[in-house]
Amino acid sequence: MKLHYYPETDSLYIELQPRPGAEVREVTNGLNVDIDAAGEVVGFDIDHASKRFDLSTLETVALPLKTPQEA
Repeated sequence: MKLHYYPETDSLYIELQPRPGAEVREVTNGLNVDIDAAGEVVGFDIDHASKRFDLSTLETVALPLKTPQEA
């Protein structure tokens, strides 16, 4: 999973899978979901992210992180 912030558009992209999206679906105003050709979610795009969220911190809770040897 990767987080991409684009200050020029104030958008936050949450990449769940490193695959290209084939379709974009608007969930609600300012929240779009990228879907791949198989119908799986590959990412979320959030418009006006800095106005909606505090982007100054990132916290993870209980993620099963891999060590470099496992990657």
